[in-house]
Parts: sequence; C-alpha cells; structure tokens
Amino acid sequence: MGMEPAHRGAVRELRLHLVTWNVGTASPPPDVSSLLQLDSLGATMDMYVIGLQEVNSKITNFLSDLAFDDPWSIFLMTVLSPLGYIKLSSVRMQGLLLLIFVKHVHLPFIRDLHTQFTRTGLYGYWGNKGGVTIRMSLYGHTVCFVNCHLPAHMENTEQRLDDFEKILEMQFEGENIPSALEHDVLFWFGDLNFRIADYGIHFVRESINNKRYNLLWEKDQLNMAKKKEAFLQEFIEGPLHFKPTYKFDLYSDVYDTREQKSLFWFNEKKRKPAWTDRILWRVKNLCQHAAKGGEFSEEQQTISVTLNNYISHMSYGISDHKPVTGTFGLELKPLVSEPLVTLSPEGEWSAEHDVLINYSAVPEFPSSAWDWIGLFKVTFKHVNDYVTYSWVEDDEISSNKDGKQVYMSAAEIPDVGGEFLLCYYSNNLQSVVGISQPFQIQPNRTLIGKELPQEENSWMQRPDNLESHDEF
Repeated sequence: MGMEPAHRGAVRELRLHLVTWNVGTASPPPDVSSLLQLDSLGATMDMYVIGLQEVNSKITNFLSDLAFDDPWSIFLMTVLSPLGYIKLSSVRMQGLLLLIFVKHVHLPFIRDLHTQFTRTGLYGYWGNKGGVTIRMSLYGHTVCFVNCHLPAHMENTEQRLDDFEKILEMQFEGENIPSALEHDVLFWFGDLNFRIADYGIHFVRESINNKRYNLLWEKDQLNMAKKKEAFLQEFIEGPLHFKPTYKFDLYSDVYDTREQKSLFWFNEKKRKPAWTDRILWRVKNLCQHAAKGGEFSEEQQTISVTLNNYISHMSYGISDHKPVTGTFGLELKPLVSEPLVTLSPEGEWSAEHDVLINYSAVPEFPSSAWDWIGLFKVTFKHVNDYVTYSWVEDDEISSNKDGKQVYMSAAEIPDVGGEFLLCYYSNNLQSVVGISQPFQIQPNRTLIGKELPQEENSWMQRPDNLESHDEF
C-alpha cells in the first residue's frame, strides 16, 4: 500500500476491471470473488468500475436509497474495502447504478470528479432507461465512464442509437466540463439491448450450442450499426467469444424455457438469445489521428488502452442476464507527478495525549478554510468514513515556509489503537488531494485492565461540505 508518487515521463500501467450486469432487481449474490477476479493469481486491480442495471427501484426502495446507500453499494464496499479499495464515486438514476472503487495510492492523482445522469425513458421524463456517467482526471488524463440501459426489443435499434447519441450530447451540457466524446478515454457499457437480427431462434441456439458464435456476429445489431454509424465506428469492442448473455432461466445456464403470459394472456414467444450486455471504449487521440490519416508515433500517444480479458460469468444466476467483465490495461504517461498536499503524523500517536499532523502544499494549491484532514482506518469505505477530523485553519497551531501543523484532540483518538492513515480533503477541488503512509496508533495504556470499547464512534458533526455531494 505504498504511497509512492508517480514520475512524470515514466509510463505507468493501471489495471482496470469493468463489470456490467443487469441484476433484474435481485439482491447481491453471496460471493463475487470470480466476478471481481479476487481469486486471480495475477496482479491486483487498481480500479473497479461496476455498472448495474435494474437495481431494485421500487418507489419505497428508491426513496430510502436517496438517503442511504443501496444494498449493492453496501455489499461491494464490504467486499472491497478490506482489500484496500475506497469507493471513489457513485451515481444512481432509479435502476441504473455506477460505482468506482480505487486503491488508496491513486486518490491524490484523481481530480475533477463529476457525475451526471440522462433520462431517456418515457420521452426523457422517466429514468427507467438512459445513462449515468462518472468522469475524472486520472493522472492528468480525462477519463469518462457511461453506464447505459437502452430500449429493449428487436425492432428498436434506431431508438437505441438515438438514445445513445442523446446521452453523449447531454452529458455535462452547459457545464465547464468536456463533453463525453472530448475525453481522452471513454468507456461505454451496460445493457445496450442490441439483438441478433434475421436468424431464427433455432439457428441461433444451434450456433451457440456448437460454439460457432462467429456465425452470429454479422447479424448482431451493434456490429451492424458500427459499420453504418460514423460516431460508433470510433468505438472498439473485444471479440464476442462468449455465449450471448440474455435471456436465461433464473439460477440456470439454460436459455429462456418458460412460457410467458402477455397482457392479454396469450403465450409470448421465447426470447431469442442476444449479446445485450456489452463493453466498448474509445481513445480520442487515436480517433483524431485516424481522421487526419497520419502516422502515429509512440511519443504522441500519452495514453493507450489494452483489453486483456472480455468474458461472461455463467455461474451467476440471480438474473436472466449473465454479467460481463472487461479487464483493461491503461498505459499512461502521468501529467500529474506529485500530490498537491503531503502529510504525515508527528511522533507516536495514542489517545493519551493530543497529537500533531505535519503537512505542506504545493505553491499553486487552492486551499480553503473548509479544508479538513481526516483520520481513517486503513480499511475505510469512502471519504465520509472517517474516525475524526481537524479543520486545517481552525486547528492550526504553527505555520512556516516548510509546512504547517494541525492538532487533533486526544479525546477523539481511538483508545484501542490500530492501523490508520490521514487524508487531506480539499473543499475547492471536492476530492482527497493528499494521503499519508499507514501508521500505528498505540492502545491507550491508561485503560489497560479496563474494558476497551469494541468500536469507536464519532458523534461529531460531519463537515458540511461533504453531506451534499454524491461523488463520495
């Protein structure tokens, strides 16, 4: 968990694992180790991007989830926070949910976080279909993630394309933020609902049974649209070397066998299998260079995307869709090489005395009286999950050209001790801009022999600037 800085000019590879899953209003499964590749022997991920569709969005659930995290967010935080991942950002629009988790080491180099949603269902007035977006600057490069749920049914190809164009156009419209297509890298994923045209259900199923997926690729509506629609031609997708991920009987790898009742009680036809759940990406500098028809040198390419794995996960049966994951390598030359704030604890910490924090900021850092430094357990779930905090201005005790000191009251330090770290939160930038190395807080020796509290709770009022922001 070392907090080594990035080095300008040195190429850095970040491993990103992206999940798309229409969960069909189901609760989380007992285990997601294989879905998140937690049981993999390879290198650990730097970032998890998890896009869900049809998260339970009954009115009562939706209203309660506005005030509290939904069960999927809580579940994924519980799984990932002990492994050193923090929930960086999330955005929800009814059944659409997008979550991003990152390793602590990257926090100071992720800036300009913004979220957005665009409704397309019921002529744009209802959010059962549409897109949710998180964008950021990652080591100085702009990256955008768009999780979509597009209209269903075979005949709605044009509506799907129109809705995606609308989502691209409306994201961050009127804000001082680049449009989705102006980002250095754009990931587009979700239940895109494209179907396999022309072929009958028996030919499709027979091709699948014989693992001859390539026979179906040319009639996949998204593949067909990519050949015709200019704006789609810039998007890249890995080969579909896995079974179509829809529609399955629940808790089964058998395609749709149930007779369904329609509105007027006539039996509906069984659904033809389809690759509805997809992950695509677009690299802006490649698109611009292709448009100019020129050669592309490695020096000009400051960020590149490599797909390492594109698979479905057949073992998950809570929904009639199977989840799809893409594992990527992002190779980039960091344009941001040092954190804006460097901080560390002073001396040995325990709850027996007030403690001090040393910090220094780069000259151009836009500090604010509302900035604060939080004390976190090393397994903290998100930026509001602090044990206690100090205001950098109100609690300052010394300042000179080399740095400043802030104190924390002994009353707020956990008696039980343990492993912690410090984060500096910038109100102006709405993000963590500095993080310390992990360090130990010693148990309170004055309480030895007495029963130590099992869990420390801080009843202090939270910083006002955090309560109204969805990013964290």
